[in-house]
Amino acid sequence: MLLRRDRAMLAVSIMLDVAFHAGRATTVNAADLSERLGLARRGMEPLLQGLSRAGLLESVRGPRGGYRLGRSRRDISLADIVAAAGEAEVGEGPTGPLQAKVIEPVWCEMDAVLTQTMAATTLEHLLRRAAAAGLRRPMTEPISFAI
Repeated sequence: MLLRRDRAMLAVSIMLDVAFHAGRATTVNAADLSERLGLARRGMEPLLQGLSRAGLLESVRGPRGGYRLGRSRRDISLADIVAAAGEAEVGEGPTGPLQAKVIEPVWCEMDAVLTQTMAATTLEHLLRRAAAAGLRRPMTEPISFAI
């Protein structure tokens, strides 16, 4: 699963932005998401669709439509996000005895450690880091006064 940094980081950034800005009843629209991330909406669409197909995002249609988390932020790990982003795509690489007997085994060991760390890190962990860094989430739920 060793990841291509750009695609994996974009997928994690999308998921964190949705977790940060959307509530249980509210969504994040793709235009706002692309503006906050400083990216073209067209370039994000394939990732948004992949994350939705994997059940990590829920797509809501209509005038107040957009995206919200498909599962609890405690139940979405970075490994889930990277897998949904299609990071398992591996092209042709170098061959030869050094590659087969040295590089591949070392790469597999590093991949196992990275995968384990990413599986243990959830969106909830990232939201706590955002709070520790002084970032405040916008109020996404209406205040309810019940007496």
